[in-house]
Amino acid sequence: MSGIDEGLAELGQGSVTAAAVEPAAATAGHTHETTCLNCGTALVGSHCHACGQAAHVHRTLGAFFHDLLHGVFHFEGKVWRTLPLLVWRPGRLTREYIDGRRASYVSPIALFLFFVFLMFAVFHATQDHEVAGPVAGGGNVAANIARLEGEIAQLRTRRQAAADAGRPTDPLDAQIEGRQDVLDTLRDLGTGNAQAGVHAGKPISSFPMVDKAIRTFQANPELAIYKLQTYAYKYSWALIPISVPFLWLLFPFSRRFHLYDHTVFVTYSLCFMTLLAIAAMVLGALGPSWVVPLLFFAPPIHMYRQLRGAYGLARFGALWRTVLLLLFATTALLLFVLMIMAQSSF
Repeated sequence: MSGIDEGLAELGQGSVTAAAVEPAAATAGHTHETTCLNCGTALVGSHCHACGQAAHVHRTLGAFFHDLLHGVFHFEGKVWRTLPLLVWRPGRLTREYIDGRRASYVSPIALFLFFVFLMFAVFHATQDHEVAGPVAGGGNVAANIARLEGEIAQLRTRRQAAADAGRPTDPLDAQIEGRQDVLDTLRDLGTGNAQAGVHAGKPISSFPMVDKAIRTFQANPELAIYKLQTYAYKYSWALIPISVPFLWLLFPFSRRFHLYDHTVFVTYSLCFMTLLAIAAMVLGALGPSWVVPLLFFAPPIHMYRQLRGAYGLARFGALWRTVLLLLFATTALLLFVLMIMAQSSF
């Protein structure tokens, strides 16, 4: 399947998923019922007051695809009211949703799910996906082994010269040891003993999950990146529960703001960051590469505006919280990457 085909398939899957989260509203139908087709209750208005089903149902192919778009965004109006606020006035959007004024906006979880699927659809349509697998990557493994053997030989020559001259050899010893660990891992991978390669050598860190993730990436970067993409697609929702506790730390023991408020904030913020990633991929594919670095300035500005509007903060209060939030967001993203890397195995 080509990248564009995969992208369209994922976009369709995202539409269906988001539609399940964001129920469809009534539209102009093609039938004129007097009782609900679902439960038989006499109809009063555009929806059944007993079960909630729309009074009118569509029975044309065009109406079916119209419902698909409408079910995701209430496309005729909600999306156009939500996106401008998400981009420029995220604090107001967050506060409106938390306070219960929701009929005019797309719910944060529906928007997030759709943007995640859209992001991977755009990624598959714009990026090169020739990824080396455990067998296909054998040539890359052999080349890396040869390169590392050459580097270790050079380092040992330099170490011997330093020792003869009476200079310290500790830095060179550390470089040799580090490259030797990676070389042992690659040799295990080249002989098919991939799992042993991941766990071979002395621990890199005191956390087994981190150690496994690092060794997995060292052993075969191409396959590790492919795994990262696959699991990020499946577990993207986990970014929300990972991030919420960090946001709570900005308002510890607050009686004004609760975990629900933080969850809405985090989800809308992730929506914007995902939309930003989509824009970066599209702009990168179209060619104006000078525009893409400018997008790196958008996250802190967006966080600052969302904090001020959502929590009613003064400038200084929003500013220092933005600095901490950038640090927390980086930490949450790192935890997410480590989590999904630990899920993958060769």
